[in-house]
Formats: sequence, C-alpha cells, structure tokens
Amino acid sequence: LLVSDIIEKTKLTENAFIELNEPGINIIQFKNYRIIVTRPPFSDGWELTATKPLVSLELKDYGLPKELIERFSHEAEGILISGSPGSGKTTFAAALAKEYLKMNKIVKTIESPRDLQVPDEVTQYSKAFGSKENIHNVLLLTRPDFTIFDEMRVTDDFKLYADLRLAGIGLVGVIHATNPIDAVQRFIGRIELGMFPSIIDTVIFIENGKVSKVLELSMAVKVPTGMTEADLARPVVEVRDFETKELEFEIYSYGEQTVVIPIKREKRRKQTQALDYKMKEARKYFGFYFYRPHVHSVTLAINGEKIIDLAVPSSREVKIHKKSKLGKLLSDALIQGKEISFYSS
Repeated sequence: LLVSDIIEKTKLTENAFIELNEPGINIIQFKNYRIIVTRPPFSDGWELTATKPLVSLELKDYGLPKELIERFSHEAEGILISGSPGSGKTTFAAALAKEYLKMNKIVKTIESPRDLQVPDEVTQYSKAFGSKENIHNVLLLTRPDFTIFDEMRVTDDFKLYADLRLAGIGLVGVIHATNPIDAVQRFIGRIELGMFPSIIDTVIFIENGKVSKVLELSMAVKVPTGMTEADLARPVVEVRDFETKELEFEIYSYGEQTVVIPIKREKRRKQTQALDYKMKEARKYFGFYFYRPHVHSVTLAINGEKIIDLAVPSSREVKIHKKSKLGKLLSDALIQGKEISFYSS
C-alpha cells in the first residue's frame, strides 16, 4: 500500500519522476529523494530504500589549489570524477556544475535517476527515457558547453562519452573506482589508445568527500620506462600527478594488449653520499647553499624518493620560489618533518 501511494503521488507531483518501472523493481526520484523499491521475483521479499543528499557544496568548499581551478576554467574538457560508492562523487559533480554556471557556461546532465542537486538552469536528461542516439543528437543540437554524465557503468555509456568528447562537447563523467587509475582503465578496450588524451585529460579521485588525487593525461612518442632499445619507441599515454608532475603510470600497446604500467619512484641508494648544504628561508624563497665546489647539478630527494634534478649556479646556491609547485612541496615536507636531501647528479 505504501509503495502504491508513493507511485501515485509521484505521478501527481512536479519534479518527481518514475525512472524505472520493471517487474520487481521501481526506481523513483521524488524531488530530492531517490527511492528504490524491490519485490519478488527480483528480490526474496519487499524492500524500500530512500536516500537523500546530506550536503550541498560549492567548489570553493573543497579548498582546491588555484592551478586546478584554472584548469577547470580553461583547459580541462574531458574530466572523470572517480571514487568508491558514497565517497561524494555526485556532490562534487554538482559543485562543478554550479561553478560552470557562474562562468556563464551552458550545462546539461545525463543521469538515471536524475538526482543531481543542480540549479534550475541546468537541464537534466534521463538515460532511462532516451536512447544513446537521441541523447547524442539532442546534445549536439542544443550545444552545451559542458555535460555532466552521472553513473557511467556500461559500454554504451563509455562510447557515448567518447562520441560527445570527439564532437567538441566538454564532458564530466562520474565513475565508480577504488583508485584513480581504475577510472582510466575502464576505457581500455572500449576506445583506441591513441584517442585517450583527446577524450580524457583530467581524473579527479574523491575519497571521504574530499579531492584526494588529481591525474592528468598526455601523449608522447618514447621508449617506455624500463625498456632500453631505441627501436622500441611507441605512442605512450603518460599519466602524471597534477600537483607534482611526477610520472605515475604509462599506458601503451605491448603485443596485442594494452597495458597500464605503474612507474616506481626512483629511490636513492643508501650508499650514495648526500651533499652537505645550508638552508636559508627568505620571505619569498628557499635557498640551498652547497659546500662542495664544482657541483653543476643536484638531485633533490624527500624521504629518499627522487623528486627533481636541479641546476646549480656558480654561486652554489639554488633558490626555489615558495609559490612554485616545488616550493609548496618543500614547504609541506618541512612542516611534516620529512628529510630533504641532495645528491650530485
């Protein structure tokens, strides 16, 4: 009786939809509530689950670095938001949609059910009531600047995402994944390797409601890491950490397979003697003066992990601006009490 009342009230209420009505399953979006009803033969008994969003956030609430905000504004057009169920992916997607509206962008969504909490200016399309072809045609004719594609699961979803990206529409896809690279791996076998950077350029990993990791993708023709022969050069998709620019994964064809290879950070050998230096912290920069003469370049390591190679001027003092990415990395390392070492390179 309760389920019948909910269905009837949904039919009579504005901003309420029956997203799916199949034998044994009802999925209802009643204003802010997502209601899932299961019954025999789909389940062994009657079950009613109702969920509602707990918070509504703006992009500024996430405390993102300025460089990432600028990337959203000017560069990123193939974004994946990944994370485990309940991590806050949909909340972040809604915050991103609001930010795009502030930039006077035309934003639309593809959802099923339509549970994104977005302003009325955002039109929400349902996958349940439109075929892939219909959604594709409508979006091309309405010409949005960005489309939020919520809950990408099946092959048709990934192909639609790729088709719309190649048509020049900005896409934000929401995918279930346990770690950031899993979101990219979901596309392997569904699109050609050479198209990856044209379709995906930024991966946002959400954990416990916060942005935990940001990856960026680019294409290069090179010898993959770990190989030595020059004739093994091939197109390689490089996956780097957005903040440190550290190479984390390489994706390339090996034989008949497409492989994702993690790149281990180079550890400095314990027997290598660290250089003696004196650190000076000025208002705008960190200064590192090396006592050993005739050192032309050094390798910076934090807790034994190689970070970057630096040129040493004739004054023997390397200056690193505090507002640079490397400066911020050093500042964090000092606050956390990490070991900062330099080695002759």
